[in-house]
Amino acid sequence: MKFKSYDRIHQSQKHLAPLGDIDYRSQFGGYSLAIGNVVFAMVSEGELYLRACEESETYFFSKAALPLIYNKRGRPIVLNYYRVDEDLWQNPDKLLQLSYDALINARREKSVRKTQRRLKDLPNLSVNIEIWLWEAGIADLRTLQAYGARRSWIKLRSVKKFVGVKILLALAGAISGIHEAALPAVTRQELLDWYHRYEQRHRR
Repeated sequence: MKFKSYDRIHQSQKHLAPLGDIDYRSQFGGYSLAIGNVVFAMVSEGELYLRACEESETYFFSKAALPLIYNKRGRPIVLNYYRVDEDLWQNPDKLLQLSYDALINARREKSVRKTQRRLKDLPNLSVNIEIWLWEAGIADLRTLQAYGARRSWIKLRSVKKFVGVKILLALAGAISGIHEAALPAVTRQELLDWYHRYEQRHRR
């Protein structure tokens, strides 16, 4: 299967050469394809997957394209990449256009991320908590703020059953930009009361 993936990488480099020099490296159990350190595609088990974006979602949906699934410690994680089928390989102009859209969108998102603080840089949040939040679908400060501490904690609890009240307070502090010990007494008590009610309801 490894050699099949290498063949697909070289085929992709040939078909997508107009986009630029394509580098590859091992990632998510397969290989990421990148131009100028911007990842826009993946090769897994001999298949090419393009990074989905607004411009390509309609096409992939109409084709019922298969998403890339990465198994992390036995837990399947659906990645935002969709398989290039044989019909698309036979349509090089369309393949090139979708690949171009994926590359441009990936560049745009990377540029935006550079101007944003990572979750781990917020008060109270470690790299581990950042990873847990990513797994729960919360990848940036804007999303964390939109959900708020309680809903973010519930989403986090759905993937990490062991998180407790300390993480709830940490999230509230991170959203406010302060250490959790500096949370106003009223806010802290409201969160503690809410947490205990939540635990009582879900023990039944």
